Amino acid sequence: MRIGEVLAERRRALGLSQVELAAALSRRGCSVSNQAISKWENGTTLPNAEQFLILCRALEIEDIQGAFSDGGEGFLRGLDREGRRKVLDYVQLLRESGRYTLRPAASVPRRSLPLYSLAVSAGTGQFLDGEDYEMVEVGAEVPEGSNFGVRVSGDSMEPDFHDGQIVWVRQQRSLMTGDVGIFLYDGNAYLKQLVAREDRMALHSLNPRYGDILISPELPLRVLGKVLQ
Repeated sequence: MRIGEVLAERRRALGLSQVELAAALSRRGCSVSNQAISKWENGTTLPNAEQFLILCRALEIEDIQGAFSDGGEGFLRGLDREGRRKVLDYVQLLRESGRYTLRPAASVPRRSLPLYSLAVSAGTGQFLDGEDYEMVEVGAEVPEGSNFGVRVSGDSMEPDFHDGQIVWVRQQRSLMTGDVGIFLYDGNAYLKQLVAREDRMALHSLNPRYGDILISPELPLRVLGKVLQ
């Protein structure tokens, strides 16, 4: 429904003539003639922004977006004048209660996490030096629960993880099958997916160019943490 049609429908629903509406607008500081209102309603011209807002107040259009986007006065559609007033009175009560008002989004505090400069290998395997790191300040972009970050080296975890990308890790000693984590195995550090293969566990690369690293019972596998991002 066009703007003019909505205005005309609301005016008629309130029992106002174009002359009476012009007088109501004038009392609100918007001096226009009934001829101007007629042109607005038939679509010949449109009110400016200030006139439009005063029109909405005079025509008791509270849900402006609903009224002019779907042609049905939004959630007030189908209610008479008294019904509209009751709805708006209830809305005001909800506002005054303070229980349902919008709260500003809580800001996520900044924090410092260690970022290891010796990259986890995502290809050939490089040792993760637990003392070689820098502290970096992070915010909401880093998942809550992360304890440290590691910069990826190699392409064996493409397409999900890329060479040079920082992954954020929650420190923990065990993982479920299918989890992606940081592992120490046979003197090397890896970013891999933990999977089950017939009779043993394996470190799986997402890139099909790389084969699985089967875990030998004779060599301990140490889980450093779960990759959160």
